[in-house]
Amino acid sequence: MTVRDAGQVDAVVVGGGHNGLVAAAYLAAAGRSVVVLERRGEVGGAAVSIRPFAGVDVRLSRYSYLVSLFPRKIADDLGLRMELRRRRIGAYTPSGDRGFLSDSSDAARTRAELTRFAGAHDADAWERLGIALGAMAARVFPTLTEPLRGRDDFRAVVGDERLWGGVFTRPLGGLIEEEFDDDAVRGTVLTDALIGTFARASDESLRQNRCFLYHVIGGGTGHWDVPVGGMGAVTAALAEAARGAGADLRTGAEVTAVTPDGEVRYRSGDTEYRVTGAWVLAAVAPRVLEGLLGERGEPLPADVGRGGGGPEGAQVQAHPEGAQFKVNMVLSRLPRLRDSWVDPREAFAGTFHVHEGYAELDAAFAEAEAGRVPSPAPGEMYCHTLTDPTILGPELRASGAQTLTWFGLHTPARLFAADNDGARDAVLRATFASLDSVLAEPIEDCLMRDTEGRLCVEARTPLDLEGELGLPAGHIFHRDLAWPYAEDDADVGTWGVETRHSRLLLCGAGARRGGGVSGIPGHNAAMVVLGRG
Repeated sequence: MTVRDAGQVDAVVVGGGHNGLVAAAYLAAAGRSVVVLERRGEVGGAAVSIRPFAGVDVRLSRYSYLVSLFPRKIADDLGLRMELRRRRIGAYTPSGDRGFLSDSSDAARTRAELTRFAGAHDADAWERLGIALGAMAARVFPTLTEPLRGRDDFRAVVGDERLWGGVFTRPLGGLIEEEFDDDAVRGTVLTDALIGTFARASDESLRQNRCFLYHVIGGGTGHWDVPVGGMGAVTAALAEAARGAGADLRTGAEVTAVTPDGEVRYRSGDTEYRVTGAWVLAAVAPRVLEGLLGERGEPLPADVGRGGGGPEGAQVQAHPEGAQFKVNMVLSRLPRLRDSWVDPREAFAGTFHVHEGYAELDAAFAEAEAGRVPSPAPGEMYCHTLTDPTILGPELRASGAQTLTWFGLHTPARLFAADNDGARDAVLRATFASLDSVLAEPIEDCLMRDTEGRLCVEARTPLDLEGELGLPAGHIFHRDLAWPYAEDDADVGTWGVETRHSRLLLCGAGARRGGGVSGIPGHNAAMVVLGRG
């Protein structure tokens, strides 16, 4: 096949997800020539909105759905026109016929709820831990868009020796068990450590601790916000900023090879092209990049340790594995709850925890590790439209329709390897059974049907995410998260995006300080190119 020369540019960005768009926008705004190559027909990666149901006017966030880690600094630097809206209710956790609410804007109410549900001891612990984590978040979050600090320097930034011990040096379960007595309260706290991470509270690798850390420091507050208009609105703002600054965004451009000296080959239609960059920024999973380089089995970057070795995570995670089951639903109305003391409009507005008790989560992990679908299925959900109804068309909005997003835990890719379609159906049935156990009516009675008579439900397994987005075994962080500081003195002052190839940078979720919808790796890779260390 003849390869057409597409010229030379300052930077080639491989992958048009939100991090790739952030990097492109920064570089183009600084006067650099930038080409973004995206395999799919649209940019955005996991940060996209879709209309999946025939004749139903709703724009669902198909993959990622909430925003916490996206720094205000990046939005301001790029002049992004997007709105993030705070959810008043932080969480609702049912247990049998009762439950408790966490009200993000009313500490006294939260304290009263916890006291009623679990007693004064756990109410005190919830308040005490929340204050400590909030103070840590305010100090730590700004460092994510700065060069890497060393471990001791970062420890000083954390500024809380109890948190340093409980979050950074020993399994998180120890801190949770010391602070809280009630099983449901313990589980509610633990879930922040398991979103996208397959681990026990007691896992010696501390992968659950690193996941917890990123979930509680976002935005300097730990709040998880709703993107008004859905995740597609975030992508649209980023694409507008990148194009407006002069970046060339090419969709339907599948990258087939990358060389360390900056040559990138890609296929568009029936034609293969070659473009050369002074820099190549990889907004794809490190495992995908290794394949493009022909270096499978040699993790990039070499300094990032994951998957074992205690607090320093010195052992590299060789085989990333996602462990979540995502379900999008459209309902004609919210279902009634078994807990008659809570208004469903409050319970569903925050994170609604289902069978995520501390012991239940440990049992579910053991079942999944043994290759069985957990029963009951643990997971959490929220209703986007209670905070932001704009994703519904006018008629649906007037009718009282709502959306629900379910994020199931402990459903690793291995459960779907033999029969993805069959396992998807089985886990969906388990999900509905789990939901029904905390509702006063079957969830299916509230689901809408599209114009073809099908229930408005779509589910995504880890293997679906691998096929659709290139996430290795569906790992939403590309691989297990790393500590947000340099674990080797030689890396102090770097940005956590460097690889052993001087012209090749990571700028996706698999970089140090990656994961989630944050734009941080894109920003940090751009800072390397611009020499702003």
